[in-house]
This record gives sequence, structure tokens and C-alpha cells, in this order.
Amino acid sequence: MIDAFTLLLLTVDATLRVATPLILCAMAGLFSERSGVIDIGLEGKMLIAAFAAAAAAAVSGSAWVALGAAILASCAFALVHGFACISQRGDQVVSGVAINILASGLTIVMGVAWFQRGGQTPPLAPEARFMPIDLPGAKAAFDFPVLGPIYQEVVSGHNLLVYLALATVPLTHWIVFGTRFGLRLRAVGESPQAADTAGISVAWLRYRAVLICGVLAGIAGAYLSIAQNAAFSREMSAGQGYIALAAMIFGKWRPWPAFGACLLFGALDAVAIRLQGVKFEGFGEVPVQFIQALPYVLTVILLAGFIGKAIAPKAIGVPYLKDRT
Repeated sequence: MIDAFTLLLLTVDATLRVATPLILCAMAGLFSERSGVIDIGLEGKMLIAAFAAAAAAAVSGSAWVALGAAILASCAFALVHGFACISQRGDQVVSGVAINILASGLTIVMGVAWFQRGGQTPPLAPEARFMPIDLPGAKAAFDFPVLGPIYQEVVSGHNLLVYLALATVPLTHWIVFGTRFGLRLRAVGESPQAADTAGISVAWLRYRAVLICGVLAGIAGAYLSIAQNAAFSREMSAGQGYIALAAMIFGKWRPWPAFGACLLFGALDAVAIRLQGVKFEGFGEVPVQFIQALPYVLTVILLAGFIGKAIAPKAIGVPYLKDRT
């Protein structure tokens, strides 16, 4: 019988693991949208990165090669989005949706053509994945009351990409609000005309923001297929890119509130997993379908209740045409 404290620690531990791709994608979208480029395509970039990582890991047997392949694939899609929206001044929402559709179909086609497994990749060996890391003293610390179990169950035992995702939150906050690049990024997202007048290349800065978005979304995709799981499966992103986008909007395009929203979604998902098969007195067993739908229902509720209060960058979604007069 698991006591309440241990159950709480296990739930927090699961929350961090589940929230990792959401955190990475939320930070990715924040860079893109702070520069004025809407990124509905987070889902597609994460999905193509997950496939690229699993395919590269299956061929090379190296998790680091797989991570590099994931980042390259995601950045390639990010550049396509940037070319359509920044250079050609196309509709940013349509471009993002097109990327999602392309990634969805392309991963299945390539998976069938390369591995003949119905769109899946072969199971990966432990050396081809990012495995959990036991931090120094984790086992010995278990005997210490309260802090020992927290250190062992919550702090230790995650893979490298979980720690990297957590590190991206303060790093993103520092870059966006504490550096010259971040100041210019926000200026371009708020008033590209004024930024251009000050000598800032709007297009070049937006391309850099889109590429940073591609890198982070690529890491999120790699986490899905070579860290959280041991292979790629069809549509394995399962709408997490959209949930990350909702978390970013709920966080009002700021890193720490967006991080909190990601943890909220992750906690709900972790609790939902633990509720499967549990029977409540007077109610019975909670339907699995209801539990699986909870994160998406919460997404709709949060967007319906908070999107009107979240003030987006003023120039978001508006293509910039340089005045040559």
C-alpha cells in the first residue's frame, strides 16, 4: 500500500516527465510569436523531429546522432514556415496548418517505406536512447526524512532532456527580457516599423527566432521517441503541440507563467493516468475515454476563459513589408 506522501512524489515525478515536451514547445513558440510569427506548426515540427530521431537512432545506434537529426528535421520545417511567412509574406496560420498536415503524412509514408512497420520504427536499444540518470547520492538520500525521498523520486532519475527542458525556462526568460537580442525580438513583435527605423533587420531577426523555435521543437520531438518512448509510432505527438501553444497563450507569452501552465497540463495528464482502473465509491470506475480527454477539455476551457485576457504582441500574424519610399 502506497502512502499519500509517496503517491504525491510519484505524481510530481510523472508530471515533470509528461510536461517536458510541452515546456520545450511552449518556449519554442514563445520565441517565434514574440517576433511576430504565429506558429501553429509546433505539432508538425515535433512530429517530424520524433520520427527523424527514432529513424536515426535505429540506423546509427546513437542517441546524440538521433538528437541532431531531430533538430535538423525540425529546423528544416521551421525554415519552410519562415520562408512562407517572412520572405513571401503568406498567411502564417495556413502555413502552420500545412506543416502539420505535411508532417503527419510524411512520417507515415517514410516509416512504411524505410521500415515496413506500418509507419513505426524498430524498437530502440538502451544505448540509442536517453536513459534515466541517477544523481549522486540518490539512493543513500532515501533514508533522510522528507528531503531524501524528494531528492530520489523527484529530482533524480530523469533523463538528460528533462533537465534540459527545465533549464530552458530561466534561459528563455533571461534571453527575452535580459539581453539585447531579446529586446530587439520584442521590438520586432510589437512594432516592426519602429525596429526597422532603428536599423534592425526585421526579416533576419524573425528568421533567427523561427530557427530557435525549430531547435527547441526538435528537442521536444526527440524526447518523445528516444527518451520517453523507445520508438516512433504514428501521430505520437497526439496534439501536444497544440496544448503547448495553449499553455503559451495562457501564460501571456511569458516563460514562467507558460511553464506553470505546462505543469498544470502535465499534472492533469499524470493524474489521469493514475486514475485509470480506479473505482470510486458510489460512482464506479472512471471511463478511460473521459480520462484521456481531460487534458484537451482543459485546453478548450483555458483558451475560452483566458485568451481574451491575454494580450498578444501587437504585430503578431502581420507580414512586414519594408517601406521603400
